[in-house]
Amino acid sequence: MHLYLTGYRGSGKTSVARTLASELGVDAIDLDAVIEREAGRTIPELFADEGESGFRDRESEALARVAERREAAVVALGGGAILREENRQVIRRSGRCVWLVARPETLAARIAADEQDGPQRPSLTTPGGDPAEEVARVLEQRQPLYAAAAEHRVEVDDQSIDEIAEQILTWLDQQLT
Repeated sequence: MHLYLTGYRGSGKTSVARTLASELGVDAIDLDAVIEREAGRTIPELFADEGESGFRDRESEALARVAERREAAVVALGGGAILREENRQVIRRSGRCVWLVARPETLAARIAADEQDGPQRPSLTTPGGDPAEEVARVLEQRQPLYAAAAEHRVEVDDQSIDEIAEQILTWLDQQLT
């Protein structure tokens, strides 16, 4: 069984996945990195060339392939991977899912800091828009889908990657006993 991490962009999925994978002795897989590697293009390029629908098709295909792996892995899902019911079903069938939850202000600040290091994702805001307001709006739409996909949630505001990973490991241990 895989361990999937879901949550909004900037919630720490990739960093937490690396830490968990190291602790569990399994591979860490970043689904967005898989898509970029297979496509030979960045996510912003894919959105520009194929639109969101084309990107989501690639995402569903990549998730299905990762889910079929025999070896367990910790998988950092893209923030929108839970938008399609078929993806939520794949996640439920092939593993356990934890939702990393953060306040919109926290997410907007992390995204802004990440974009200063070079944009890796499609633009978050419309020109002149308030990033925190846009995060809050999109997050409100996605929250029921994150909740539907995840068996457990961890509040990640003001916590280190190690603290978040420890909470997830404790939860996993409780599930297995």
